[in-house]
Amino acid sequence: MLDVIGLRSQEDLVSYLPSEVRFNGRLRLENGKSEYEIIDYFKHLADENANGYATFLGAGVYNHYRPVLVDTVVSRGEFLTSYTPYPAEISQGTLTSIFEFQTMVCQLTGMEVANASMYDGSSAVPEAAMMAVRITRRDKILIARSVHPEYGQVLRTYTQHQGIPVEEIKYSKNGRVDLDDLKSKLSEGVAAIIVQTPNFFGILEQLDEISSLAKSKGALLIVVFTEAVALGLIEPPRQADIVAGELQSFAISPSYGGPYAGIIATHEKYMRQLPGRLVGETTDAHGGRAFCLTLATREQHIRREKATSNICTNQALLALMATVFMTIYGKQGLRELAEQNLSKAHYLAAKLPLRFDAPFFNEFVARTNGRSPEQINAALLEHKIIGGLPLGRFYPELDGCMLLCATEMSRRETMDTVAQAFKGGRA
Repeated sequence: MLDVIGLRSQEDLVSYLPSEVRFNGRLRLENGKSEYEIIDYFKHLADENANGYATFLGAGVYNHYRPVLVDTVVSRGEFLTSYTPYPAEISQGTLTSIFEFQTMVCQLTGMEVANASMYDGSSAVPEAAMMAVRITRRDKILIARSVHPEYGQVLRTYTQHQGIPVEEIKYSKNGRVDLDDLKSKLSEGVAAIIVQTPNFFGILEQLDEISSLAKSKGALLIVVFTEAVALGLIEPPRQADIVAGELQSFAISPSYGGPYAGIIATHEKYMRQLPGRLVGETTDAHGGRAFCLTLATREQHIRREKATSNICTNQALLALMATVFMTIYGKQGLRELAEQNLSKAHYLAAKLPLRFDAPFFNEFVARTNGRSPEQINAALLEHKIIGGLPLGRFYPELDGCMLLCATEMSRRETMDTVAQAFKGGRA
């Protein structure tokens, strides 16, 4: 290649650069390692960073048990190597799994149709908001301050150059949406109200009251969830016009923050405004049951000007993990799992000073009473326990408070250790 372009060496490629910005010599890098050394290195890091640690960190990413069968199924070549389910005639397996996924999501959320799928919950929320804007032909969004703050940040990224104002609804002294503040900000120009239940503080919202207020002004209600296990116990959010959420809790590993599987579910009358893929049931040339992509108004398909979203993929493999999880647990198993989460969180909460007094699921906000959350977390790390989230990072008014989560993976002895750390004694 150098001969073709008339140069003698690789250095000639950068000869036009001034000598003071060119690096001469050898980079201070270690010599290469053998494969054995690399494997040993990462095993050592894994032991240091994760193995044997208990965690009480939730805040949108949850530590649940992952059934072995999940990886057995998703590791099959038919699923692992397939990117997209078309042409339909050779993708019936993938299309079937997506159809079952959509069906189960509808059963969980109380909606009539669900897509497959969004990147994650944080992208599902703004996509749901854009959907509401298209449906109502209004351009203002109200979002509760108790919605996951990072979801709110992504929403503002979506809307900042579209002329769509986003206004925040305060939370009350019990951690729920402040209904008086919502009333004062709700107007005829509001396209949607976005609330989360359980909210970022782990508290269950009063959806009936919020829904009534939304309907009184013709706004849509978007209900968000980050802890999907809660849907095994609480009533499906049927009051919602659109449900947006994250299914990481369903056998998707925390994985340092992704990838995950977001969903949007809604009523049939809004089906044509759904972003992402939708798999429908049809019949083949022999009259047999078959599946195909339908209403896929995505930007790389025909009629691009009608596209509802710029999200051009689906999280089929992650959605399959969630599907296998839901199949294994079933309706009763998911309820029992949710009850375990509820029981363990309330066991721990009973030992700590709480900031809010409203009903909660498996997360809650605790006061640290003079000690900083960071100090408590440092003390817990000495016992191989990952503590909660210091809330001052997102909520300055809650500085000195910590968001804690207990799941079925939490043991009584580690919860007792956490409680002791809060008291300032030896953990």
